[in-house]
Amino acid sequence: MLIEKLLLHVLIILAPVLIQTSLLENHRLGKSPVFIGVLHGIAAFMCLIFAYESFGLYWDFRYIPLVLSMLYGGRKAGVIVFVFIISARIINGGDAIVFGFVSALLAGLLPFLISNRFWSFSPRKRVTFAVLLGFWPALVMLGILLAFAFITGVPVSGNREMGLYVLIFGGIQVLGVGLAAQLNEWMIEKKLLREEIMKSEKLNTLGELAASIAHEVRNPLTVVKGFLQLMKKQVTGDHDEYLKIVLSELGRAEDIINDYLNFAKPEFEKVEKINLREVLSDVTVLLNAYALKEGVYLEAHLHEDAHLLTDRNKLKQAFVNIIKNAIEATPPQGNVTVNLEVTHTQAVITVADTGKGMTKEQVSRIGTLFFTTKDRGTGLGTSVSMRIIGAMGGHVHYTSIVNKGTVATISLPLDSERQGKYESKPSNTYSNNLNA
Repeated sequence: MLIEKLLLHVLIILAPVLIQTSLLENHRLGKSPVFIGVLHGIAAFMCLIFAYESFGLYWDFRYIPLVLSMLYGGRKAGVIVFVFIISARIINGGDAIVFGFVSALLAGLLPFLISNRFWSFSPRKRVTFAVLLGFWPALVMLGILLAFAFITGVPVSGNREMGLYVLIFGGIQVLGVGLAAQLNEWMIEKKLLREEIMKSEKLNTLGELAASIAHEVRNPLTVVKGFLQLMKKQVTGDHDEYLKIVLSELGRAEDIINDYLNFAKPEFEKVEKINLREVLSDVTVLLNAYALKEGVYLEAHLHEDAHLLTDRNKLKQAFVNIIKNAIEATPPQGNVTVNLEVTHTQAVITVADTGKGMTKEQVSRIGTLFFTTKDRGTGLGTSVSMRIIGAMGGHVHYTSIVNKGTVATISLPLDSERQGKYESKPSNTYSNNLNA
């Protein structure tokens, strides 16, 4: 009878996750901590109402929804589930009601304290973490059982039936927590995959639109620019200054159009084997004067050669955009550091600044067309850089803390002919020291 009751409880605790997955996946309500708390609270309430009573105690999985709500819904959701558990325990009554209150308090204490660290783990580790944390309420209930047995005089030593109950309870509880956590992770993975597909479709549509418009605009723009350059040779006085401004703005417009074309479909005109260390050195030297002008300390630590098969100019363009953004986001006397590390299969470049940083919502929008945190900007630079690096088989990852800075991590696959055959070179460091 105990096994049947506990398996029923497993189905009850899976119900909130299934409801979120199937019915409310795209609804804002499904993300609300209050709603998540109510769903799991009802599950905990039902587990306690349909508990199996033996040895003067209730055998149920009321604490699994408590742990899951703390981890996947937050502390607010966990507190709501706690209230549901206390309410159900008061309704059930019994001689061990005080032990029930103490058990609920202790079972929810550890998940409450460490729930904030949960999202720092990978999905697989989150499932393991949830299962391990699921042992805590089982240990609490075992301690309460022993305390209750000691106070009421129920014999524990040699009581095989009670020992069997404990083993069955612990085994099915691990199964229930594992299933519920894995189902939650599948739901999260499915949501992220759908968002990635939608983002990819949107980018492709915008890319095609940008390419078609840019091609049509660039041709007449090139003609106008050519005739203005011819006119400039024959014009003097104030008109010459006006033509300089017009040509400058036309050049700027041409650069923007080229960015659109690169975003739509990066074309590698000259693919060759390049040394990434040399490319980064060139870019750092190029931006050194700009960093000095902005009052920013720019430093690059490039310890090893890393050979890639790609278009040198496109790669330079990507790095110029990323490092320039870091400089512009950093206040005077701040630091921007460029590091290169080489593994057996890839080169990892980090660009770290001590700027204003970004919120999680802003970080999630990086790479989206027209998104920028600058007062003036088209939002194309970062998008183009990410498209170029993506076309090279690499990827860019951003992490940021508000008022502390941002780190851009760029990973690029190495040329297969060089994998495992690196020669360590002396460190090349380029910097502009503001105190010099």
